[in-house]
Amino acid sequence: MLVVAGRVLFGGYFLMMALNHFKNRAMMVGYAASKGVPQASVAVVGSGILLLLGGIYIVFGFYIPAAVLFLTLFLVPVSFKMHAFWAVTDPQMKMAEQVNFMKNMALLGAVWMMLAIPQPWVPGIM
Repeated sequence: MLVVAGRVLFGGYFLMMALNHFKNRAMMVGYAASKGVPQASVAVVGSGILLLLGGIYIVFGFYIPAAVLFLTLFLVPVSFKMHAFWAVTDPQMKMAEQVNFMKNMALLGAVWMMLAIPQPWVPGIM
């Protein structure tokens, strides 16, 4: 039962992030552009799709290798491009970016651990 609750919480986090990408698209595009992301509009929509699929697959416990791939494809580039704290000079902004970078690295570790849970995941039992 705890694994199901964990899947809902963990996958739900990515679903909420995906919703934010679509709901606040204009703001997200502006932020991505300010960080030098090429084709920021396409990147925001694409990253939202990665989050959506990864979150759904974890919540429902299917296509786990695909979920891990999608979330890895989101977390790695976003962490290094959007949260490059080592390049920030303002101390408060540097700390905020470092917190976000480290959070993403922890999420990435947890995503990779999903592959260690024997598959297939049986919905409602694990």
